[in-house]
Amino acid sequence: METLKGLERNCNCGEIRKTDEGKEIQLAGWVSRRRDHGGLIFVDMRDRSGIVQIVFDEAAMGKDFSKAETLRNEFVIGVRGKVRARSEETVNPKMATGEIEVIVNELRILNKAKTPPFYIQDGVDVDENVRLRYRYLDLRRPEMQKNIILRHRVAKIMRDYLDEHGFLEIETPMLCRSTPEGARDFLVPSRLNPGQFYALPQSPQIFKQLLMVSGFEKYFQIVRCFRDEDLRADRQPEFTQLDIETSFLNQEDILTLMEGLIKRIFEPTLNVKIETPFRRMSWDEAMERFGSDKPDLRFGMELQDISEFVKGSDFKVFASVLENGGQVKVIKVDDYANIPRRELDNLVEYVKIYGAKGLAWIQYSEEGIKSPFKKFYSEETFEKIKQATGCKTGDLLLVVGDKPSVVAQALGELRLEMARRRNLIDENKLCFLWIVDFPMFEYVEEEKRYKAMHHPFTAPRDEDVEFLLTNPEKVKAKAYDIVLNGVEVGGGSLRIYQSDLQKKVFQAIGLTDEEARAKFGFLMDAFEYGTPPHGGIAFGLDRLVMLMAKRKSIRDVIPFPKTQSAIDPMSHAPNEVDEKQLRELYIKTTVKKSANS
Repeated sequence: METLKGLERNCNCGEIRKTDEGKEIQLAGWVSRRRDHGGLIFVDMRDRSGIVQIVFDEAAMGKDFSKAETLRNEFVIGVRGKVRARSEETVNPKMATGEIEVIVNELRILNKAKTPPFYIQDGVDVDENVRLRYRYLDLRRPEMQKNIILRHRVAKIMRDYLDEHGFLEIETPMLCRSTPEGARDFLVPSRLNPGQFYALPQSPQIFKQLLMVSGFEKYFQIVRCFRDEDLRADRQPEFTQLDIETSFLNQEDILTLMEGLIKRIFEPTLNVKIETPFRRMSWDEAMERFGSDKPDLRFGMELQDISEFVKGSDFKVFASVLENGGQVKVIKVDDYANIPRRELDNLVEYVKIYGAKGLAWIQYSEEGIKSPFKKFYSEETFEKIKQATGCKTGDLLLVVGDKPSVVAQALGELRLEMARRRNLIDENKLCFLWIVDFPMFEYVEEEKRYKAMHHPFTAPRDEDVEFLLTNPEKVKAKAYDIVLNGVEVGGGSLRIYQSDLQKKVFQAIGLTDEEARAKFGFLMDAFEYGTPPHGGIAFGLDRLVMLMAKRKSIRDVIPFPKTQSAIDPMSHAPNEVDEKQLRELYIKTTVKKSANS
Protein backbone atom coordinates (compact mmCIF):
# COMPACT_ATOMS: atom_id res chain seq x y z
CA MET A 1 0.00 0.00 0.00
CA GLU A 2 1.45 3.35 -1.02
CA THR A 3 1.81 6.22 1.45
CA LEU A 4 2.16 9.99 1.23
CA LYS A 5 5.67 10.01 2.70
CA GLY A 6 7.70 12.54 0.72
CA LEU A 7 4.57 13.60 -1.20
CA GLU A 8 2.73 15.44 1.57
CA ARG A 9 0.11 17.88 0.36
CA ASN A 10 1.32 21.48 0.03
CA CYS A 11 -1.69 22.88 -1.82
CA ASN A 12 -5.49 22.43 -1.81
CA CYS A 13 -7.30 21.37 -4.97
CA GLY A 14 -9.84 24.18 -5.05
CA GLU A 15 -7.36 26.98 -4.35
CA ILE A 16 -5.08 26.76 -7.41
CA ARG A 17 -5.30 29.74 -9.77
CA LYS A 18 -3.74 31.02 -12.98
CA THR A 19 -1.21 32.96 -10.89
CA ASP A 20 0.22 29.56 -9.85
CA GLU A 21 1.17 28.69 -13.45
CA GLY A 22 4.54 26.93 -13.62
CA LYS A 23 4.62 25.91 -9.95
CA GLU A 24 5.27 22.29 -8.96
CA ILE A 25 2.71 21.27 -6.35
CA GLN A 26 1.65 18.22 -4.37
CA LEU A 27 -2.05 17.36 -3.97
CA ALA A 28 -4.05 14.69 -2.15
CA GLY A 29 -7.74 13.85 -2.44
CA TRP A 30 -10.39 11.76 -4.20
CA VAL A 31 -11.00 10.91 -7.84
CA SER A 32 -14.27 12.66 -8.62
CA ARG A 33 -14.44 11.91 -12.35
CA ARG A 34 -12.17 10.19 -14.89
CA ARG A 35 -12.03 10.54 -18.70
CA ASP A 36 -9.72 8.31 -20.73
CA HIS A 37 -8.77 9.80 -24.12
CA GLY A 38 -6.19 7.13 -25.03
CA GLY A 39 -2.75 8.23 -24.00
CA LEU A 40 -4.27 11.10 -22.04
CA ILE A 41 -6.32 10.63 -18.88
CA PHE A 42 -8.16 13.58 -17.37
CA VAL A 43 -9.22 13.33 -13.73
CA ASP A 44 -11.28 15.77 -11.68
CA MET A 45 -9.57 15.59 -8.28
CA ARG A 46 -11.53 16.66 -5.22
CA ASP A 47 -10.79 17.65 -1.65
CA ARG A 48 -12.77 19.78 0.80
CA SER A 49 -11.66 23.00 -0.89
CA GLY A 50 -13.00 22.08 -4.33
CA ILE A 51 -12.06 20.39 -7.62
CA VAL A 52 -9.14 20.70 -10.01
CA GLN A 53 -8.45 18.94 -13.29
CA ILE A 54 -5.28 16.83 -13.31
CA VAL A 55 -3.79 15.31 -16.46
CA PHE A 56 -1.89 12.03 -16.93
CA ASP A 57 0.13 12.05 -20.21
CA GLU A 58 1.49 8.67 -21.29
CA ALA A 59 4.30 10.33 -23.22
CA ALA A 60 5.51 12.11 -20.10
CA MET A 61 4.83 9.35 -17.52
CA GLY A 62 6.06 6.29 -19.40
CA LYS A 63 5.46 2.97 -17.65
CA ASP A 64 3.89 4.74 -14.64
CA PHE A 65 0.96 5.66 -16.91
CA SER A 66 -0.49 2.17 -16.41
CA LYS A 67 -1.15 3.02 -12.77
CA ALA A 68 -3.29 6.00 -13.85
CA GLU A 69 -5.29 3.66 -16.08
CA THR A 70 -6.47 1.76 -12.98
CA LEU A 71 -8.01 4.84 -11.34
CA ARG A 72 -11.73 4.78 -10.62
CA ASN A 73 -14.14 7.16 -8.90
CA GLU A 74 -13.51 7.71 -5.16
CA PHE A 75 -9.97 6.27 -5.19
CA VAL A 76 -7.82 8.27 -2.76
CA ILE A 77 -4.66 9.51 -4.46
CA GLY A 78 -1.62 11.73 -4.00
CA VAL A 79 0.04 13.45 -6.95
CA ARG A 80 2.96 15.69 -7.79
CA GLY A 81 2.72 17.88 -10.86
CA LYS A 82 3.14 21.24 -12.53
CA VAL A 83 0.42 23.87 -12.93
CA ARG A 84 -0.34 24.72 -16.56
CA ALA A 85 -2.73 27.31 -17.99
CA ARG A 86 -5.49 25.85 -20.13
CA SER A 87 -5.87 26.99 -23.70
CA GLU A 88 -8.56 29.61 -24.22
CA GLU A 89 -10.99 27.14 -25.81
CA THR A 90 -10.66 24.61 -22.95
CA VAL A 91 -11.19 27.03 -20.03
CA ASN A 92 -14.07 25.84 -17.82
CA PRO A 93 -15.87 28.92 -16.40
CA LYS A 94 -18.03 26.72 -14.14
CA MET A 95 -15.01 25.74 -12.04
CA ALA A 96 -13.08 28.10 -9.76
CA THR A 97 -9.94 26.34 -11.01
CA GLY A 98 -11.18 26.27 -14.61
CA GLU A 99 -8.33 28.33 -16.05
CA ILE A 100 -5.63 25.81 -15.14
CA GLU A 101 -4.84 22.11 -14.93
CA VAL A 102 -2.09 20.11 -13.25
CA ILE A 103 0.18 17.93 -15.38
CA VAL A 104 1.06 14.96 -13.18
CA ASN A 105 4.55 13.49 -13.06
CA GLU A 106 4.05 11.24 -9.99
CA LEU A 107 0.98 9.33 -8.79
CA ARG A 108 0.40 7.31 -5.66
CA ILE A 109 -2.79 5.35 -5.06
CA LEU A 110 -3.38 5.62 -1.31
CA ASN A 111 -6.61 3.64 -1.21
CA LYS A 112 -9.02 2.02 -3.61
CA ALA A 113 -12.82 2.28 -3.35
CA LYS A 114 -15.83 0.16 -4.18
CA THR A 115 -18.38 1.65 -6.57
CA PRO A 116 -20.54 3.99 -4.42
CA PRO A 117 -24.31 3.37 -4.23
CA PHE A 118 -24.90 6.86 -5.65
CA TYR A 119 -22.88 9.53 -7.45
CA ILE A 120 -20.75 11.76 -5.24
CA GLN A 121 -22.04 14.96 -6.80
CA ASP A 122 -24.56 17.70 -6.14
CA GLY A 123 -28.26 17.21 -6.80
CA VAL A 124 -28.30 13.41 -6.63
CA ASP A 125 -31.74 11.89 -7.15
CA VAL A 126 -31.66 9.13 -4.56
CA ASP A 127 -33.89 8.07 -1.66
CA GLU A 128 -32.98 9.90 1.54
CA ASN A 129 -32.77 6.62 3.47
CA VAL A 130 -30.00 5.49 1.11
CA ARG A 131 -28.18 8.77 1.64
CA LEU A 132 -28.45 8.34 5.42
CA ARG A 133 -27.38 4.68 5.25
CA TYR A 134 -24.16 5.84 3.52
CA ARG A 135 -23.95 9.21 5.25
CA TYR A 136 -20.14 9.22 5.13
CA LEU A 137 -20.43 9.20 1.32
CA ASP A 138 -23.31 11.68 1.25
CA LEU A 139 -21.19 14.10 3.28
CA ARG A 140 -18.47 13.96 0.60
CA ARG A 141 -20.79 15.69 -1.85
CA PRO A 142 -19.76 19.36 -2.31
CA GLU A 143 -23.20 20.78 -1.45
CA MET A 144 -23.30 18.84 1.81
CA GLN A 145 -19.78 19.93 2.71
CA LYS A 146 -20.80 23.54 2.05
CA ASN A 147 -23.72 23.13 4.47
CA ILE A 148 -21.49 21.80 7.25
CA ILE A 149 -18.85 24.50 6.61
CA LEU A 150 -21.61 27.13 6.78
CA ARG A 151 -22.75 25.65 10.09
CA HIS A 152 -19.20 25.93 11.45
CA ARG A 153 -18.92 29.56 10.34
CA VAL A 154 -22.26 30.48 11.91
CA ALA A 155 -21.27 28.87 15.22
CA LYS A 156 -17.91 30.67 15.20
CA ILE A 157 -19.55 34.04 14.53
CA MET A 158 -21.97 33.41 17.39
CA ARG A 159 -19.10 32.71 19.77
CA ASP A 160 -17.06 35.70 18.63
CA TYR A 161 -19.98 38.13 18.82
CA LEU A 162 -21.09 37.06 22.28
CA ASP A 163 -17.51 37.04 23.58
CA GLU A 164 -17.14 40.63 22.35
CA HIS A 165 -20.27 41.55 24.33
CA GLY A 166 -18.99 40.08 27.57
CA PHE A 167 -20.73 36.68 27.52
CA LEU A 168 -19.11 33.55 28.96
CA GLU A 169 -19.55 30.09 27.44
CA ILE A 170 -20.48 27.79 30.33
CA GLU A 171 -21.45 24.12 30.11
CA THR A 172 -24.49 22.69 31.89
CA PRO A 173 -25.26 19.03 32.76
CA MET A 174 -26.39 16.44 30.22
CA LEU A 175 -27.74 14.12 32.96
CA CYS A 176 -30.56 16.02 34.66
CA ARG A 177 -33.68 15.55 36.73
CA SER A 178 -36.85 14.68 34.83
CA THR A 179 -39.47 17.46 35.02
CA PRO A 180 -42.26 16.28 32.70
CA GLU A 181 -43.70 19.63 31.55
CA GLY A 182 -43.73 19.85 27.74
CA ALA A 183 -42.29 17.22 25.39
CA ARG A 184 -41.40 13.73 26.62
CA ASP A 185 -38.01 13.29 28.24
CA PHE A 186 -35.37 10.84 27.08
CA LEU A 187 -34.61 8.82 30.22
CA VAL A 188 -31.25 7.34 31.22
CA PRO A 189 -31.21 4.62 33.92
CA SER A 190 -28.75 5.03 36.78
CA ARG A 191 -26.74 1.88 37.57
CA LEU A 192 -25.49 3.36 40.85
CA ASN A 193 -28.99 4.33 41.94
CA PRO A 194 -31.24 1.36 41.13
CA GLY A 195 -34.72 2.25 39.90
CA GLN A 196 -33.85 5.91 39.36
CA PHE A 197 -33.39 7.75 36.09
CA TYR A 198 -31.71 10.82 34.69
CA ALA A 199 -33.33 12.81 31.90
CA LEU A 200 -31.46 14.25 28.94
CA PRO A 201 -32.08 18.03 28.90
CA GLN A 202 -34.81 19.44 26.69
CA SER A 203 -32.98 22.73 27.23
CA PRO A 204 -30.61 24.14 29.89
CA GLN A 205 -33.43 26.42 31.12
CA ILE A 206 -33.19 25.89 34.88
CA PHE A 207 -29.39 25.74 34.92
CA LYS A 208 -28.95 28.96 32.99
CA GLN A 209 -31.30 30.72 35.41
CA LEU A 210 -29.22 29.32 38.28
CA LEU A 211 -26.13 30.79 36.59
CA MET A 212 -27.85 34.19 36.81
CA VAL A 213 -28.44 33.57 40.53
CA SER A 214 -24.73 32.69 40.68
CA GLY A 215 -23.81 36.14 39.43
CA PHE A 216 -22.31 35.33 36.01
CA GLU A 217 -24.69 37.87 34.41
CA LYS A 218 -23.97 36.90 30.78
CA TYR A 219 -24.02 33.23 29.77
CA PHE A 220 -24.18 31.40 26.47
CA GLN A 221 -23.73 27.86 25.25
CA ILE A 222 -23.99 26.07 21.91
CA VAL A 223 -25.63 23.02 23.36
CA ARG A 224 -27.26 19.73 22.43
CA CYS A 225 -30.90 19.33 23.51
CA PHE A 226 -33.17 16.29 23.46
CA ARG A 227 -36.93 15.90 23.02
CA ASP A 228 -38.83 12.67 22.52
CA GLU A 229 -41.48 13.98 20.16
CA ASP A 230 -42.97 13.27 16.74
CA LEU A 231 -40.56 14.35 14.03
CA ARG A 232 -40.90 16.37 10.84
CA ALA A 233 -38.64 18.21 8.40
CA ASP A 234 -37.51 20.82 10.94
CA ARG A 235 -37.36 18.58 14.04
CA GLN A 236 -34.88 16.01 15.35
CA PRO A 237 -34.80 14.06 18.64
CA GLU A 238 -31.42 15.67 19.32
CA PHE A 239 -30.77 19.18 18.11
CA THR A 240 -28.44 22.09 18.72
CA GLN A 241 -29.33 25.52 20.00
CA LEU A 242 -27.52 28.69 20.90
CA ASP A 243 -28.63 29.26 24.48
CA ILE A 244 -28.31 32.74 26.01
CA GLU A 245 -29.17 34.23 29.39
CA THR A 246 -28.35 37.68 30.77
CA SER A 247 -29.09 39.74 33.89
CA PHE A 248 -30.16 43.37 34.33
CA LEU A 249 -31.25 43.91 30.70
CA ASN A 250 -34.82 44.71 29.65
CA GLN A 251 -36.67 43.15 26.71
CA GLU A 252 -35.71 45.87 24.23
CA ASP A 253 -32.03 45.55 25.22
CA ILE A 254 -32.13 41.80 24.52
CA LEU A 255 -33.94 42.16 21.19
CA THR A 256 -31.50 44.82 20.02
CA LEU A 257 -28.50 42.70 21.04
CA MET A 258 -29.89 39.70 19.15
CA GLU A 259 -30.57 41.79 16.03
CA GLY A 260 -26.89 42.69 16.08
CA LEU A 261 -26.03 38.98 16.26
CA ILE A 262 -28.27 38.14 13.29
CA LYS A 263 -26.76 41.00 11.29
CA ARG A 264 -23.25 39.75 12.11
CA ILE A 265 -24.16 36.19 11.04
CA PHE A 266 -26.00 36.91 7.79
CA GLU A 267 -24.17 39.81 6.18
CA PRO A 268 -20.70 38.24 5.68
CA THR A 269 -21.85 34.65 5.11
CA LEU A 270 -24.62 35.37 2.58
CA ASN A 271 -23.35 38.74 1.33
CA VAL A 272 -26.66 40.46 2.09
CA LYS A 273 -27.70 43.66 3.85
CA ILE A 274 -29.82 43.19 6.98
CA GLU A 275 -31.88 46.19 8.06
CA THR A 276 -32.44 46.72 11.77
CA PRO A 277 -34.46 47.13 13.93
CA PHE A 278 -36.64 44.20 12.91
CA ARG A 279 -40.39 44.61 12.71
CA ARG A 280 -42.34 43.90 15.92
CA MET A 281 -45.81 42.37 15.91
CA SER A 282 -48.00 41.24 18.80
CA TRP A 283 -49.17 37.64 18.96
CA ASP A 284 -52.79 38.83 18.71
CA GLU A 285 -52.07 40.81 15.54
CA ALA A 286 -50.16 37.92 13.94
CA MET A 287 -52.99 35.48 14.58
CA GLU A 288 -55.62 37.98 13.40
CA ARG A 289 -53.87 38.86 10.14
CA PHE A 290 -51.97 35.69 9.25
CA GLY A 291 -53.46 32.86 11.33
CA SER A 292 -50.00 32.02 12.61
CA ASP A 293 -47.57 33.12 15.31
CA LYS A 294 -44.75 32.67 12.78
CA PRO A 295 -46.09 34.47 9.71
CA ASP A 296 -44.25 34.51 6.41
CA LEU A 297 -44.16 38.18 5.38
CA ARG A 298 -42.65 37.65 1.93
CA PHE A 299 -46.15 37.89 0.42
CA GLY A 300 -49.54 39.35 1.33
CA MET A 301 -52.79 37.38 1.18
CA GLU A 302 -53.76 38.30 4.74
CA LEU A 303 -56.80 36.87 6.53
CA GLN A 304 -59.81 39.20 6.45
CA ASP A 305 -62.95 38.98 8.58
CA ILE A 306 -66.29 39.07 6.73
CA SER A 307 -68.45 37.98 9.68
CA GLU A 308 -70.24 41.34 9.69
CA PHE A 309 -71.45 40.84 6.12
CA VAL A 310 -72.66 37.23 6.37
CA LYS A 311 -74.42 37.31 9.75
CA GLY A 312 -78.21 37.09 10.13
CA SER A 313 -78.87 35.00 7.02
CA ASP A 314 -80.62 31.69 6.37
CA PHE A 315 -77.30 30.07 5.51
CA LYS A 316 -77.12 27.71 8.47
CA VAL A 317 -73.39 27.01 8.22
CA PHE A 318 -72.36 30.63 8.86
CA ALA A 319 -75.32 31.35 11.15
CA SER A 320 -74.42 28.48 13.47
CA VAL A 321 -70.73 29.45 13.55
CA LEU A 322 -71.46 33.07 14.44
CA GLU A 323 -74.10 32.20 17.04
CA ASN A 324 -71.51 30.07 18.84
CA GLY A 325 -68.83 32.74 19.01
CA GLY A 326 -67.03 31.77 15.82
CA GLN A 327 -65.99 33.87 12.85
CA VAL A 328 -65.96 33.81 9.06
CA LYS A 329 -62.71 34.82 7.39
CA VAL A 330 -61.28 34.83 3.88
CA ILE A 331 -58.03 35.04 1.98
CA LYS A 332 -57.92 36.77 -1.41
CA VAL A 333 -56.13 35.06 -4.29
CA ASP A 334 -55.51 37.57 -7.05
CA ASP A 335 -56.45 36.72 -10.64
CA TYR A 336 -57.60 33.21 -9.84
CA ALA A 337 -61.39 33.33 -10.19
CA ASN A 338 -61.13 30.75 -12.97
CA ILE A 339 -59.69 28.11 -10.61
CA PRO A 340 -60.60 24.60 -11.86
CA ARG A 341 -63.35 22.91 -9.84
CA ARG A 342 -61.09 19.91 -9.25
CA GLU A 343 -58.57 22.16 -7.51
CA LEU A 344 -61.32 23.72 -5.37
CA ASP A 345 -62.38 20.25 -4.26
CA ASN A 346 -58.75 19.49 -3.46
CA LEU A 347 -58.53 22.63 -1.29
CA VAL A 348 -61.63 21.56 0.63
CA GLU A 349 -59.83 18.38 1.62
CA TYR A 350 -56.67 20.36 2.40
CA VAL A 351 -58.30 22.58 5.05
CA LYS A 352 -59.91 19.54 6.67
CA ILE A 353 -56.39 18.41 7.63
CA TYR A 354 -56.24 21.47 9.88
CA GLY A 355 -59.59 20.98 11.58
CA ALA A 356 -61.94 22.95 9.30
CA LYS A 357 -65.22 21.25 8.47
CA GLY A 358 -65.16 22.62 4.96
CA LEU A 359 -64.21 25.46 2.61
CA ALA A 360 -66.43 27.89 0.73
CA TRP A 361 -65.48 30.42 -1.93
CA ILE A 362 -66.51 33.47 -3.91
CA GLN A 363 -65.38 33.79 -7.53
CA TYR A 364 -65.66 37.32 -8.91
CA SER A 365 -65.42 36.22 -12.55
CA GLU A 366 -66.16 38.03 -15.80
CA GLU A 367 -69.37 35.98 -16.01
CA GLY A 368 -70.49 37.17 -12.58
CA ILE A 369 -70.35 35.90 -9.02
CA LYS A 370 -69.99 32.17 -8.38
CA SER A 371 -70.31 30.82 -4.86
CA PRO A 372 -71.89 27.80 -3.14
CA PHE A 373 -73.78 30.20 -0.83
CA LYS A 374 -74.77 32.73 -3.51
CA LYS A 375 -78.53 32.12 -3.15
CA PHE A 376 -78.49 33.07 0.56
CA TYR A 377 -77.16 36.61 0.05
CA SER A 378 -77.99 39.61 -2.11
CA GLU A 379 -75.83 41.05 -4.88
CA GLU A 380 -75.34 44.04 -2.58
CA THR A 381 -73.80 41.84 0.13
CA PHE A 382 -71.35 40.31 -2.32
CA GLU A 383 -70.45 43.80 -3.55
CA LYS A 384 -69.80 44.95 0.03
CA ILE A 385 -67.55 41.95 0.59
CA LYS A 386 -65.75 42.74 -2.66
CA GLN A 387 -65.12 46.33 -1.61
CA ALA A 388 -64.11 45.44 1.97
CA THR A 389 -61.59 42.81 0.87
CA GLY A 390 -60.11 44.83 -1.99
CA CYS A 391 -61.27 42.36 -4.62
CA LYS A 392 -61.41 43.07 -8.31
CA THR A 393 -63.03 41.12 -11.11
CA GLY A 394 -60.95 38.02 -11.66
CA ASP A 395 -60.10 37.47 -7.97
CA LEU A 396 -61.00 34.54 -5.75
CA LEU A 397 -61.97 34.55 -2.06
CA LEU A 398 -61.48 31.34 -0.08
CA VAL A 399 -63.75 31.24 2.97
CA VAL A 400 -63.61 29.35 6.28
CA GLY A 401 -66.16 29.70 9.07
CA ASP A 402 -65.45 28.06 12.44
CA LYS A 403 -64.19 28.83 15.93
CA PRO A 404 -61.31 31.33 15.83
CA SER A 405 -58.52 28.82 16.50
CA VAL A 406 -59.67 26.56 13.65
CA VAL A 407 -60.13 29.47 11.25
CA ALA A 408 -56.64 30.73 12.08
CA GLN A 409 -54.91 27.39 11.53
CA ALA A 410 -56.88 26.33 8.44
CA LEU A 411 -56.66 29.67 6.62
CA GLY A 412 -53.10 30.28 7.82
CA GLU A 413 -51.98 26.99 6.27
CA LEU A 414 -54.12 27.55 3.17
CA ARG A 415 -52.46 30.96 2.74
CA LEU A 416 -49.05 29.29 2.60
CA GLU A 417 -50.28 26.57 0.25
CA MET A 418 -51.79 29.05 -2.21
CA ALA A 419 -48.60 31.14 -2.13
CA ARG A 420 -46.62 28.02 -3.07
CA ARG A 421 -49.06 27.08 -5.85
CA ARG A 422 -49.09 30.62 -7.23
CA ASN A 423 -45.29 31.08 -6.95
CA LEU A 424 -45.69 34.17 -4.77
CA ILE A 425 -42.69 33.47 -2.51
CA ASP A 426 -39.40 35.22 -3.28
CA GLU A 427 -36.81 32.66 -2.14
CA ASN A 428 -34.09 35.35 -2.02
CA LYS A 429 -35.99 37.62 0.36
CA LEU A 430 -35.25 37.65 4.10
CA CYS A 431 -38.10 38.85 6.31
CA PHE A 432 -37.21 38.96 10.01
CA LEU A 433 -39.91 39.60 12.58
CA TRP A 434 -40.28 39.66 16.36
CA ILE A 435 -43.53 38.26 17.74
CA VAL A 436 -44.17 39.70 21.22
CA ASP A 437 -46.87 39.70 23.92
CA PHE A 438 -47.70 36.00 23.76
CA PRO A 439 -50.51 34.62 25.88
CA MET A 440 -49.06 33.45 29.18
CA PHE A 441 -51.19 30.28 29.22
CA GLU A 442 -53.12 27.94 26.97
CA TYR A 443 -56.01 25.74 28.09
CA VAL A 444 -55.60 21.96 27.77
CA GLU A 445 -59.10 20.56 27.30
CA GLU A 446 -58.12 16.93 28.05
CA GLU A 447 -56.52 17.89 31.38
CA LYS A 448 -59.05 20.63 32.26
CA ARG A 449 -56.29 23.02 33.24
CA TYR A 450 -54.04 25.78 31.94
CA LYS A 451 -50.42 25.19 31.03
CA ALA A 452 -47.63 27.65 30.29
CA MET A 453 -47.48 28.48 26.57
CA HIS A 454 -43.67 28.74 26.73
CA HIS A 455 -42.53 27.45 30.14
CA PRO A 456 -43.58 28.19 33.73
CA PHE A 457 -40.57 30.47 34.39
CA THR A 458 -41.72 33.10 31.85
CA ALA A 459 -42.64 36.41 33.46
CA PRO A 460 -46.12 37.88 32.96
CA ARG A 461 -46.52 41.51 31.95
CA ASP A 462 -46.56 43.71 35.04
CA GLU A 463 -50.04 45.03 34.30
CA ASP A 464 -51.45 41.49 34.01
CA VAL A 465 -50.14 39.99 37.27
CA GLU A 466 -53.44 40.71 39.05
CA PHE A 467 -55.26 38.33 36.65
CA LEU A 468 -53.00 35.29 37.16
CA LEU A 469 -55.41 33.45 39.43
CA THR A 470 -58.69 35.10 38.43
CA ASN A 471 -58.54 35.39 34.62
CA PRO A 472 -55.50 33.51 33.23
CA GLU A 473 -56.65 33.90 29.62
CA LYS A 474 -56.16 37.66 29.93
CA VAL A 475 -52.50 37.43 30.97
CA LYS A 476 -49.80 38.23 28.41
CA ALA A 477 -46.20 37.12 28.84
CA LYS A 478 -42.92 38.98 28.47
CA ALA A 479 -42.06 36.49 25.75
CA TYR A 480 -40.68 36.97 22.24
CA ASP A 481 -39.99 34.79 19.21
CA ILE A 482 -37.84 35.67 16.23
CA VAL A 483 -39.29 34.52 12.91
CA LEU A 484 -37.58 34.30 9.53
CA ASN A 485 -39.65 33.64 6.41
CA GLY A 486 -42.38 31.83 8.32
CA VAL A 487 -40.04 29.74 10.48
CA GLU A 488 -39.46 30.31 14.18
CA VAL A 489 -35.66 30.39 14.54
CA GLY A 490 -35.49 31.52 18.16
CA GLY A 491 -37.53 32.32 21.21
CA GLY A 492 -37.15 33.56 24.74
CA SER A 493 -38.55 35.65 27.52
CA LEU A 494 -37.88 37.67 30.59
CA ARG A 495 -37.96 35.32 33.56
CA ILE A 496 -39.72 35.32 36.89
CA TYR A 497 -37.14 36.16 39.55
CA GLN A 498 -39.33 36.68 42.63
CA SER A 499 -40.42 33.66 44.70
CA ASP A 500 -43.95 34.85 45.42
CA LEU A 501 -44.66 35.50 41.74
CA GLN A 502 -43.23 32.10 40.75
CA LYS A 503 -45.55 30.41 43.26
CA LYS A 504 -48.56 32.22 41.75
CA VAL A 505 -47.67 30.99 38.27
CA PHE A 506 -47.33 27.43 39.55
CA GLN A 507 -50.79 27.81 41.09
CA ALA A 508 -52.21 29.10 37.82
CA ILE A 509 -51.08 25.95 35.99
CA GLY A 510 -52.51 23.71 38.70
CA LEU A 511 -49.33 22.76 40.57
CA THR A 512 -49.66 22.43 44.32
CA ASP A 513 -46.82 23.68 46.53
CA GLU A 514 -45.79 20.05 47.07
CA GLU A 515 -45.78 19.27 43.33
CA ALA A 516 -43.90 22.45 42.50
CA ARG A 517 -41.29 21.71 45.16
CA ALA A 518 -40.94 18.11 44.00
CA LYS A 519 -40.25 19.27 40.43
CA PHE A 520 -38.45 22.57 40.86
CA GLY A 521 -37.47 22.72 44.53
CA PHE A 522 -33.81 23.52 43.94
CA LEU A 523 -34.71 26.47 41.70
CA MET A 524 -37.25 27.78 44.23
CA ASP A 525 -34.62 27.46 46.96
CA ALA A 526 -32.14 29.45 44.86
CA PHE A 527 -34.66 32.25 44.41
CA GLU A 528 -34.53 32.82 48.18
CA TYR A 529 -30.94 34.07 47.95
CA GLY A 530 -31.12 37.25 45.91
CA THR A 531 -32.03 36.59 42.25
CA PRO A 532 -31.38 39.36 39.71
CA PRO A 533 -33.88 40.34 37.01
CA HIS A 534 -32.90 38.24 34.02
CA GLY A 535 -34.02 36.95 30.66
CA GLY A 536 -32.75 35.11 27.65
CA ILE A 537 -33.31 33.49 24.31
CA ALA A 538 -32.41 30.32 22.42
CA PHE A 539 -31.80 30.05 18.67
CA GLY A 540 -32.24 26.78 16.79
CA LEU A 541 -28.86 26.47 15.10
CA ASP A 542 -30.08 23.69 12.79
CA ARG A 543 -33.11 25.68 11.60
CA LEU A 544 -31.10 28.87 11.15
CA VAL A 545 -28.46 27.17 8.99
CA MET A 546 -31.19 25.29 7.08
CA LEU A 547 -32.74 28.59 6.03
CA MET A 548 -29.39 30.17 5.21
CA ALA A 549 -28.48 27.17 3.03
CA LYS A 550 -31.95 27.21 1.40
CA ARG A 551 -32.63 23.60 2.32
CA LYS A 552 -36.03 22.07 3.00
CA SER A 553 -34.95 19.84 5.89
CA ILE A 554 -32.64 20.30 8.88
CA ARG A 555 -31.32 16.81 8.13
CA ASP A 556 -29.31 18.43 5.33
CA VAL A 557 -27.35 20.61 7.76
CA ILE A 558 -26.80 18.02 10.53
CA PRO A 559 -23.82 15.71 9.95
CA PHE A 560 -25.44 12.52 11.30
CA PRO A 561 -29.23 12.98 11.66
CA LYS A 562 -32.05 10.56 12.40
CA THR A 563 -34.94 9.67 10.11
CA GLN A 564 -38.51 10.73 10.84
CA SER A 565 -38.90 7.52 12.84
CA ALA A 566 -35.86 8.55 14.97
CA ILE A 567 -33.58 5.87 13.48
CA ASP A 568 -30.01 6.18 12.24
CA PRO A 569 -29.82 3.82 9.20
CA MET A 570 -26.02 4.08 9.17
CA SER A 571 -25.17 3.01 12.74
CA HIS A 572 -28.50 1.17 13.26
CA ALA A 573 -29.37 3.14 16.38
CA PRO A 574 -31.38 2.54 18.49
CA ASN A 575 -30.51 -1.13 18.98
CA GLU A 576 -31.35 -3.93 21.37
CA VAL A 577 -28.93 -4.59 24.24
CA ASP A 578 -28.09 -7.88 25.90
CA GLU A 579 -29.63 -9.17 29.09
CA LYS A 580 -26.45 -8.59 31.09
CA GLN A 581 -26.61 -4.84 30.43
CA LEU A 582 -30.28 -4.73 31.41
CA ARG A 583 -29.64 -6.63 34.64
CA GLU A 584 -26.86 -4.19 35.58
CA LEU A 585 -29.39 -1.38 35.20
CA TYR A 586 -32.18 -3.25 37.03
CA ILE A 587 -34.39 -3.09 33.95
CA LYS A 588 -36.84 -5.59 32.50
CA THR A 589 -38.55 -5.08 29.17
CA THR A 590 -41.96 -6.36 28.09
CA VAL A 591 -40.95 -6.18 24.41
CA LYS A 592 -39.92 -9.51 22.90
CA LYS A 593 -36.53 -9.54 21.26
CA SER A 594 -36.42 -9.75 17.49
CA ALA A 595 -35.45 -13.04 15.86
CA ASN A 596 -32.07 -11.75 14.65
CA SER A 597 -31.03 -10.19 17.97
